[in-house]
Amino acid sequence: MPAVARTTRARWIAAGLEALGRGGPDAVRVETLATELGVTKGGFYGHFDSRPAFLTEMLDEWELRCTKEVIARTDTEGGDAAERIRRAGQLTFSEDLHRIDLAIRAWARHDESVATRLRRIDNERMQFLRTMFGTFITDPDEIEARSTLAFALAIGRHFIAADHPGYTKREAIQLAGEHLLRPPP
Repeated sequence: MPAVARTTRARWIAAGLEALGRGGPDAVRVETLATELGVTKGGFYGHFDSRPAFLTEMLDEWELRCTKEVIARTDTEGGDAAERIRRAGQLTFSEDLHRIDLAIRAWARHDESVATRLRRIDNERMQFLRTMFGTFITDPDEIEARSTLAFALAIGRHFIAADHPGYTKREAIQLAGEHLLRPPP
């Protein structure tokens, strides 16, 4: 029987995040992940002390990919504020990452430590939006309103079930986002 290459920490975390996105934290089971990865669960314990430690590292990876790296990339790639907001939204809420984000939001409703982390990350994301909108809007109330609406649209777009006469759902959501990015008259 050929030797199986050792599964990396990163593969375990990626598989854990995928499972989380599919079924929430209860779907993140060491034995199930080992089967999906084609390895024994013993390899898991070579990387992680426990399932709770693993869940924390998964949250660390999510935070890095969905917030830290996104903001760094928008800073590096530059552009005006509207372009940076669009890019941050596209990167943060791509289909695969958005599924994970929604699963973490559901998880946070039942786990205070996850809720605390989510609140901190959402505050960082909102501050990014406030800063960007503040480059072309001076009214603090309008900055807060647009930041809140843009964030709510990004998170909640999958929950919208309404018809949009004359538009596809995607077109309607894009239209709403573009409306928020318009400079004031």
